[in-house]
Amino acid sequence: MRASRVILSVVPPHGAVALARAVAALGFRGLYVDANAVAPDTAREIGRVMEAAGARFVDGGIIGPATRTRGTTRIYLAGPAAPEIALLFGAGPIDAIVLDAPNGAASALKMAFAGWNKGSQALLAAIRAFALAEGVDAALLAEWKISMPDTIARSERTFRDNARKAWRFVGEMEEIARSLAGVGLPAGFHEAAREIYERLADYKDATKPPPVEEAAPKLLRPR
Repeated sequence: MRASRVILSVVPPHGAVALARAVAALGFRGLYVDANAVAPDTAREIGRVMEAAGARFVDGGIIGPATRTRGTTRIYLAGPAAPEIALLFGAGPIDAIVLDAPNGAASALKMAFAGWNKGSQALLAAIRAFALAEGVDAALLAEWKISMPDTIARSERTFRDNARKAWRFVGEMEEIARSLAGVGLPAGFHEAAREIYERLADYKDATKPPPVEEAAPKLLRPR
C-alpha cells in the first residue's frame, strides 16, 4: 500500500472514516480518493485525516450502477487534485466529471441525488406496508393505476431491487440525514428512511428478492 500512488475508497458508508484512519496510520502518502456515500462534513473529515498524515485528498461521489458499459455511471470529483484522478478513468466504463468546487461538493451532490432516489423509495415501501396493514392495498393500486400508473411498478421495484441491499443503505440514510441537518434542514425524513431499510436488513443473504406481500409486513412493529 505504501508504494501505491492512488487509493480509491469504496466501502459501505459506516466504514469510510475508519478505513481512512487505518490507511493514514499505515503511512500512505499518495492521493486518497474517498468515493463513498457520505455527508460533505464526513468527506471533509476524511480529507483532514489524510492530509494530516501527509497524503493528498480528492472527494468523490458515484452515481449509477456497477457497470461495464460507458454512459450509465459517473464518478463526480472535487478538490484541487480532482483532474488528476479524472484522467485515470479515461479508458474505463465510468465517466469522470470534475466539479469546479472544493472538497465536499462531490459528496454533497451524491447526498442530494440519493436523498431523493433512495429516500423516496423508502417512503414508497412504507406506504405499501401501511396500505397492506389497513387492508386497502388493492384499492390503492387501483387508484394509482388511474392517477399515477408508474407508481405501481416503482413500488414493487423498491422491494425487489432494494431488500437484499437494504443493509448498505442504513448508513447512507444516516449520512443524508447528517447532510440535511448540517445546513439547517430537518433530518427526520431520512432518519425514518434509515429505519425502513434497517427493518429489511435481514434479506441481506436472501437467495432471491422477496415479493411485496412478504417484505412489507417486516416494516411493521407492534403498537
